[in-house]
Amino acid sequence: MSTRRQQGNSAESEAATFLQRRGLVIVAQNWQCRTGEIDIVARDGATWVFVEVRQRRSGRDVAIQSIGPRKIARLVTTAQYFLDAQSATDADWRFDVIAIGPDGLTHLVNAIELH
Repeated sequence: MSTRRQQGNSAESEAATFLQRRGLVIVAQNWQCRTGEIDIVARDGATWVFVEVRQRRSGRDVAIQSIGPRKIARLVTTAQYFLDAQSATDADWRFDVIAIGPDGLTHLVNAIELH
């Protein structure tokens, strides 16, 4: 496994632990389908939470800014596939971002507003 992938796995584990400590239930990590991957799928009560984890050495702001329109479109499509697979197309859902940098971790709730 590459060092970059190991760092990514470490960041995703840190993010999952952070979410669990805040009461979210982790349903899946690195969920994949033909349109892409969701880093973490969790439940916050009845709400499905799709979490994009970004880690950057240069800081959290750069991590957040690295999520562009193409990535957002891919995340939305992948989340819809996940909800279809769960027969939960009418469920409440949101996108959160966890940005990790040398200055710490930031959790942005409902960071990508779509609906």
